[in-house]
Amino acid sequence: MGNLALLALRIVLAMVLAGSLFVQTVMVPLLWSDLDGLDPEYSYLRTSLVVIVVLGIATIQVTLVCVWRLLTMVRRGTVFSHAAFRYVDVVIGAISAASLLIFGLGFILAPGEAAAPGVVLLVGGAGVLVAGIALIVLVLRMLLAQAVARDAEAQHLQAELDEVI
Repeated sequence: MGNLALLALRIVLAMVLAGSLFVQTVMVPLLWSDLDGLDPEYSYLRTSLVVIVVLGIATIQVTLVCVWRLLTMVRRGTVFSHAAFRYVDVVIGAISAASLLIFGLGFILAPGEAAAPGVVLLVGGAGVLVAGIALIVLVLRMLLAQAVARDAEAQHLQAELDEVI
């Protein structure tokens, strides 16, 4: 990966992280106060919605930090090591948690007239989409495991060749 691509991705990650911090510090309190005006029959949604939003943003932030660390490993040339698995596993966990949060949102919106059935269906579809992304990252983790194994094998063969020479 070229230095320009690494720099561009780091800029994007920094901007997304800054935006997520803005949402957490400014927009979530505004959401909390806006939900104050809910009909009394839907007041149970206020806390649940805000908690889901805050936890969802936290999953994004965890993923951003792990991707940043993986980019650092790419720059240093150490990404094909067992240390990378820790970050990839955390990313998979964060994406899976985000999927569960989306399903939780659908679950709390489903009863009653809080949201139209089509909206609940769209939320469920978004949950499936995010779960699919977690599965894609899991497959990429398997590819990383193969690459690490091949790299270790190549180093072993190179060491044997060096001994022969």
